[in-house]
This record gives sequence, C-alpha cells and structure tokens, in this order.
Amino acid sequence: MKKEEQEELEQEALEQGEPEFITDIAELEREKARERELEEKKAAIRAKKRKMIPPFVMLFAGAVTSITMFMLHYKSKDMLVILLLVLIAFFIAGEVLKWMLDRFEAQIEKERREAGEVYEKELDEASGTEKFKEPKGAGKAAQEKQLSRDDEELIF
Repeated sequence: MKKEEQEELEQEALEQGEPEFITDIAELEREKARERELEEKKAAIRAKKRKMIPPFVMLFAGAVTSITMFMLHYKSKDMLVILLLVLIAFFIAGEVLKWMLDRFEAQIEKERREAGEVYEKELDEASGTEKFKEPKGAGKAAQEKQLSRDDEELIF
C-alpha cells in the first residue's frame, strides 16, 4: 500500500508542477523576445549613427585640404581638382570604415547568439541522471572551463 500511495503522491506532484514549469518557460520566452526587441532597437540606432560616418570623414578631410591649399596659395582650378579627388577618396574610405564596423557588429551578434543557446538536457540512461549537452557554439569558453576543472582535479 505504501508504494501505491507514494506513486500517487509523485503523480500529483508532477501534475501540479507541470503548469508552473510551462509558465516559467513562457515567461522566459517573453523575456527573450523583449531582450531581442531591445537589442534590435539599439542596433537600429547604431546603424543610423554609422550612416553619418562617410560624410563626416569626407567633409573633415575636405576642410583640412581646403585650408592647407589656401594657406599654400594654390590656384583655384588646381585647388578644386585636388579637393574633388580628396572628397571622393575620403568618402570611399568612410564607406569602407562603415562597412567594417557593420561587419564587426554582425560577427559579435553571431557570437552572442551562439553563446546564448540553451544547454540541452540529455538523460543518461545508465545512471538515470541528467547530463548537460553543450551547444555547438560554446567553443573556447567551454574548453577553458573544462581546462580549469581539470586543473582543479590535479591540484586537489
């Protein structure tokens, strides 16, 4: 009789605990969605700021070039040709800089997503315990963690 009562209690505990677990998962998903939305807004703001990099680089280089050529008494025709070439060259340099920043941000975002993956639980059938399976993107951090555990085992 005791086994039956114990099984009934365990079954009731599982039934009662199940909705709470689903609620926690739902809350976790809502929180992740809020975080993604906030991160997207921040990325949009950074993109707007980066959009102004090429014109500022071009205008700054143009101003420095104009002042320098004026101080050195260049002829107007030569001054305009050189200024045009400088503006074009520095606009292209600003575009390359903007492209590099966008690419770096994309790489960082990709690493964040990979690091943020949920660890999957894997049931070890032999012992009946749960093991955590690391995501594919865990990489270097997981290796360093494993190395530190190995070092601790050697020390103690």
